[in-house]
Amino acid sequence: MCSSWWRTTTTCTIATSAHDNNSNDNNINNKLGFRGQKLRYSCIDNGGEDFSGGNVAMGSVNDRGSDVVSTLSPENHRNVKSKRLKQNPANKLLTLPTILTIGRVVAIPVIVSTFYMNSRLGTAVTTGIFIAAAITDWLDGYLARKMNLGTAFGAFLDPVADKLMVATTLVLLCTKPPEAAMLGQLPWLLTVPSIAIIGREITMSAVREWAASQGSKLSGAVAVNNLGKWKTATQMTSLTILLAIRDPSFTEVGNLGTSGVALLYVSAGLAVWSLFVYMKKISKVLLM
Repeated sequence: MCSSWWRTTTTCTIATSAHDNNSNDNNINNKLGFRGQKLRYSCIDNGGEDFSGGNVAMGSVNDRGSDVVSTLSPENHRNVKSKRLKQNPANKLLTLPTILTIGRVVAIPVIVSTFYMNSRLGTAVTTGIFIAAAITDWLDGYLARKMNLGTAFGAFLDPVADKLMVATTLVLLCTKPPEAAMLGQLPWLLTVPSIAIIGREITMSAVREWAASQGSKLSGAVAVNNLGKWKTATQMTSLTILLAIRDPSFTEVGNLGTSGVALLYVSAGLAVWSLFVYMKKISKVLLM
């Protein structure tokens, strides 16, 4: 790590501003003592860039090498520190993926307000915002991995934003189901899977928080698996369909509405199944 102090115990060559015409006459085993000379050196951690303006104080030189202590000037020290911060995106609170995640949270009140607009415009805006949120859910993770922009804050906020968006949409659909014939007669069709999905998310959030406090083994047991990914995909697809068929032109459920309800039940089944899989992994770790 590059810091404001270097101490080396190997033979090195230093270029100073002092006149050293008689340096060739000095034996390496002789004792040297000079201070206040200008030092030029490079730091590997910062791409091999040269810095100048520091000071060097050299002690004795013998057959075991040299003893060199160098100090950076305050200005160069600030430059090195700023370069380190720029090279480490984890130090930033707001990166592009995090901004996309925050955008999903901010969009929730807009979805709530447009959901209760009894018009095609309201349905179109609500559905469009949800589709955009589903896309950014994939996009922010992709950008964080591809561009190395992952942060601790982003890792915390991403699942929170997803759960808030899904839970809000499920509650809205339960309070005001689409006016299609089958859903109007059987409103519990949406309530049952919604309870299963929201209950699973609350349980998994508590389990992951507990596992994180117990150590890395338990944290690994509750890491996201393929079941969770399929659950999210079917969830987003079904909710998009159910939001879209709220348009007054949909008087019958039809194949589109049936597929939306069916996918919601598939998503609920995957959610409960993945919960049991996580619990099974946790029990194996605890019994080891």
